[in-house]
Amino acid sequence: MFKNIRHYGVCLHRYAGLMMTLFLVVAGLTGSIIAFYDPLDQMVSPQLYQVSESDKRLQMIDPLVLRERLLAKYPEIQVQWVPLKPTDNKAIRFSITPSINPSTGESYQLTYDELFVNPYTGDIQGKRMRGKISDGIENLIPFLFKLHYQLALGQVGAYLMGVIGLLWTIDCFIGACLTFPRKTRQQAAQKEKRASRFIWLKRWLPAWKIRMHSTNRYKLNFDLHRAVGLWTWGMLFVLAWSSVAFNLNKEVYQPVMHFLFETQEMRPEALRQLQPNQHPHLSYAEAKSVAERYLNVYNPQHLRQVQPFGMSYLPKLGVYQYRFVSNQDISSSRGNTRLFIHADTGKIVDVYVPLGKASGDTFTTWIRTLHMADCWGVPFKIFISVMGIVLSMLSVTGFIIWFRKRQAQR
Repeated sequence: MFKNIRHYGVCLHRYAGLMMTLFLVVAGLTGSIIAFYDPLDQMVSPQLYQVSESDKRLQMIDPLVLRERLLAKYPEIQVQWVPLKPTDNKAIRFSITPSINPSTGESYQLTYDELFVNPYTGDIQGKRMRGKISDGIENLIPFLFKLHYQLALGQVGAYLMGVIGLLWTIDCFIGACLTFPRKTRQQAAQKEKRASRFIWLKRWLPAWKIRMHSTNRYKLNFDLHRAVGLWTWGMLFVLAWSSVAFNLNKEVYQPVMHFLFETQEMRPEALRQLQPNQHPHLSYAEAKSVAERYLNVYNPQHLRQVQPFGMSYLPKLGVYQYRFVSNQDISSSRGNTRLFIHADTGKIVDVYVPLGKASGDTFTTWIRTLHMADCWGVPFKIFISVMGIVLSMLSVTGFIIWFRKRQAQR
């Protein structure tokens, strides 16, 4: 019985690995680069980000004012997300979506989806279609991000990478189980004894070792695949399951997490207040004032605002989302604490706390933050970059193991 289960496990691990090899190599290599997305993008495209020293002597313009100026100058665009965090003397990057042409009722066709605005003068320093590598070198890092996230194939590629992430998550457990030592008659006879667990661990220990002195290349390749996979198993699982969270969030991740853990959901009475609204009564500035006043007066759930991160309008729900870095965030640079403000009444509809309120959301916050290397500074970014190379190495060594065995069988 055990032999049959192990045989099926080997087959699943082998063929799942073969299916994922190319995708994981691409994801690993691109991930090792985009762990340093912002500094690399600024290095490759300095003309988009750099602000002159003379401009820095001026007072910084409120990002909400910059948004209004953009909308007045370009009626064909929408700016739903507004970054509110200080940009360290760099241009502000606004994400752009097309607005509706009133004469045709259809969306405008845009040749760009990002605008870079000087926060001191309001001048536009550049435009680009994010990830369109044919437009020039300034799209290199965004292209690598799209390659990592969706193979640069749009939504179809995102779903495909989500399926790969799900298969990878399952394969993490199969691969780990295959490293366990096989049962022996002696161990079966001693399984009731307390000492048997130590015997089992002692027999499992070689799986964690690499025979560096071995002259057999196959053994060295096999040890690299098995031992390094065990050493990094926890982080590999985090990367795999968080990939499902990014790419198949509503389809797979949320239902599974809701079944296994407690998660924050908008209250039914709050949901009844919401409906699609394309023309909100409150402006962005008014919604921001409501959020700041609420945080200063009520201090909900002992939240302390460290700094604002950004805000957006969600027309499908008719609410503003105000995001800020709080004492309940892991990252000090990317705020995940959120207030939802009714766009007509100005009432606080709901509060989302990333840590401590619901176990499922705490887990999700951690794995997303770890995947994006958004904590613990440069050392952890280097670690994630190395993990990308390790992932590629594991995929290649797994392919070599299969190829050598197939040659031997022939």
